[in-house]
Amino acid sequence: MQTTFALVHSPSVGPSTWAPVAEALERRGHAAVVPDLTGISAGGAPYWPRVVEAVRAELAASAPEGPVVLVAHSNAGFFLPVIKEGLGDRVVACVFADAHVPPADGLITTAEEEFLPFLRDLAGPDGVLPRWTDWWDEEDVVAMLPDPAVRVRVAGEQPRLPLDYYTQPVPVPAGWDEVRCSCLWFSPGYADAAERAAQRGWPVTRLPGLHLHQLIDPEGVAGALLGLSRKS
Repeated sequence: MQTTFALVHSPSVGPSTWAPVAEALERRGHAAVVPDLTGISAGGAPYWPRVVEAVRAELAASAPEGPVVLVAHSNAGFFLPVIKEGLGDRVVACVFADAHVPPADGLITTAEEEFLPFLRDLAGPDGVLPRWTDWWDEEDVVAMLPDPAVRVRVAGEQPRLPLDYYTQPVPVPAGWDEVRCSCLWFSPGYADAAERAAQRGWPVTRLPGLHLHQLIDPEGVAGALLGLSRKS
């Protein structure tokens, strides 16, 4: 039975950040879906159940049967354990692509404590943050997204998340990492995450680039995902 790659984007951005990789996987004969998480903040906290439901709904509509490889980018990595729990035995592998690596169990938040002052300074009086690409200097955004058309598309679909999205606890079910887990490392900012993955004995593949490297080299990223998701 065909394996489906569920490419989970960070809720800070949108599904177009994974679309080229989904297309690259499909060209190679593999099924891929990109659940849309841009609406998960509607209705207030907690947000993580909506992440799980969005992934489950996309798979139910597009690939209702068969094994699933979960691939998370950026802070979507924090949600992979609860997504895996929601999908049950269908999940055969988890890949963290320039993504945060959760602990084995417990509670986590999608922003580390030392990052919260930066976010609080960005939030408006209503407690809502600007779009993610507006957090950074223009030259940094252009470096990540050198194609102007891609930059417009990515910027246009980004939600404005509430500050408490980054402070709400997300559960980490024990035993989530009993399936094959691995790390695909792009940017210098995720060196610590790659190191944590390596310390846990997970395979780590490096594709040097910036944080949205999947938009720069979708074919290379697709090939790396295929390699990391297979049992050695």
